[in-house]
Amino acid sequence: GWRGARIENIQQFGSDFPDSDIVRLEQNYRSTSNILNAANKLIAHNQGRLGKNLWTDGAEGELISLYEAFNEQDEARFIVDRLQDWLNGGNRRSDAAILYRSNAQSRELEEALLRVGMPYRIYGGHRFYERLEIKNALSYLRLLVNRHDDTAVERIINVPTRGIGGKTIDTIRQVAREHNCSLWQACVEAVNQTLLSSRASNAVLAFLQLIDEMSKACEPLELHEKAAYIVKHSGLVQHHEKEGGEKARARIENLEELITATSSFDDPGMDGEEIDVSASTFLAAFLDQASLDAGDTQAEESEDAVQLMTLHSAKGLEFQLVFLTGLEEGLFPHKMSMDNLAGLEEERRLCYVGITRAKNKLYMSYAESRRMHGDVNLCRPSRFIKEVPNELVEEVRLKTTINRSHMPSRGG
Repeated sequence: GWRGARIENIQQFGSDFPDSDIVRLEQNYRSTSNILNAANKLIAHNQGRLGKNLWTDGAEGELISLYEAFNEQDEARFIVDRLQDWLNGGNRRSDAAILYRSNAQSRELEEALLRVGMPYRIYGGHRFYERLEIKNALSYLRLLVNRHDDTAVERIINVPTRGIGGKTIDTIRQVAREHNCSLWQACVEAVNQTLLSSRASNAVLAFLQLIDEMSKACEPLELHEKAAYIVKHSGLVQHHEKEGGEKARARIENLEELITATSSFDDPGMDGEEIDVSASTFLAAFLDQASLDAGDTQAEESEDAVQLMTLHSAKGLEFQLVFLTGLEEGLFPHKMSMDNLAGLEEERRLCYVGITRAKNKLYMSYAESRRMHGDVNLCRPSRFIKEVPNELVEEVRLKTTINRSHMPSRGG
């Protein structure tokens, strides 16, 4: 009922209906007073709002815990460790939620949870490697390794749209059956034997040439460079740019995160683990790992599982334990919203939503550096952290050994 709603309707209510009585519902029965006070202080920085201060008769509660991670992998490890401590105290996984601004942030968190075998569920969405745009990009990468991967050919032969319709694909399937060959070889046969219309034949030939050209260009490249090349030259980004809107932007961010995933795989030292590469190439090994991650089916709704979700999806929900992650300038608030007041205030409202999802315990975290689009970037803590009073926050310091050899130069 709220999708597409405009906050101006509420802001102008008093002037539109000057004789109305405004009743503020301010008593909160969910969160501790420390959590509510943090939310109130944060949202007070918004100029265009009707005054409202949440309060509770409940306990003061614990302070909000703030963790400064070395990088996104350290952040994910910290969250999983705190979750395990919490579960050891007799709590349920389904009473804990990990919240993030961008859908693409789930990948690193998912991998950390998979590593320890902790069931989780993406609320209102799909796991990273099950997302449409990721499956499409991986199919391009799979064809670099094996042209005879029929599943990959079927998936991307007309993605983005290149004029290869259902009738043409049916003909190619028929050729594959008659010749007992792969779909790739059937495409070659269909073109060579002029089994298709001139227009369809040209479209199929263009697809074959595109994959061959990509393969040749990617041969000398590192794994993350291969992924970046495929994302750029496949046309997938432009395909989603044409769609427009928040969902399309999320898909593009996921494609960029795939490059980050391959970059981390290229550089196992980033998470302190050596990767046993049994396949002949890093690309084949990465694709094997992606298949394994996608093969771990998502927890059922009835199963006791940690909840992962974007802040937009979290509205209206509540959890005993909440992790509010990625509190960095450019990530949250999002870089697309930082240059205008209305966008920034909407980001702050999202942060307010995140804070007030927590009933008893709230962790906030940010990373000193974060690998994005394959590159390591230094991060600045989000302004939203500074807008929560110090007396409501405790900084968490862990005695851990972190490999800082990958720390980028602050002068660069």
